[in-house]
Amino acid sequence: MEKLKSNLQNMVIVLVAVAVICGGLLAFVNQATKPAIDKQAEKTLADGIKAVLAADQVTVQDTKEVTRNIDGKDQVFVIYTTDKGTAVQSTDPNGFGGNLKVLVGFDENGVILGYTVLEHAETPGLGAKASDWFQKEQPGCIVGMNPAESNLTVSKDGGEIDAITASTITSRSFLRAVQQAFNTFKENK
Repeated sequence: MEKLKSNLQNMVIVLVAVAVICGGLLAFVNQATKPAIDKQAEKTLADGIKAVLAADQVTVQDTKEVTRNIDGKDQVFVIYTTDKGTAVQSTDPNGFGGNLKVLVGFDENGVILGYTVLEHAETPGLGAKASDWFQKEQPGCIVGMNPAESNLTVSKDGGEIDAITASTITSRSFLRAVQQAFNTFKENK
């Protein structure tokens, strides 16, 4: 077998062939793992709903997607109505690393029962602390607060909440996501 000449046309052909083969392999692996990934995402969501509503067992009675215009952009919120309260999924696009997605649990009066951070791209060790910083018995605790009666902004901006040390942008984004979740809860109650 004769060696291919090293010219632009042959290099392009080989590169395209390699790209097509790799793309096909990636598509195959993606399709093969999709059911497992979807199952894990459902489990994570179910566990998140239990965590934010502070309950061992939760029955989701209704799921509703709501689109709201926030700062000129349409954002999708998902409301999970359960037998233990309501959980609202909210995303704020203004985190330090981009989107910060939270799931917040409310009782019938709008009091925050709990929260979990579903997705973030914040700085490890700083902004990633949002998962814990605002929990019970932590410096920025929001659990037990009612956003209708409390100013859920960082103290630096005149609010009641202590920001994560050296991570004010993430704190602002997190609290905006929580406030937007509450506003969506209130509008769809």
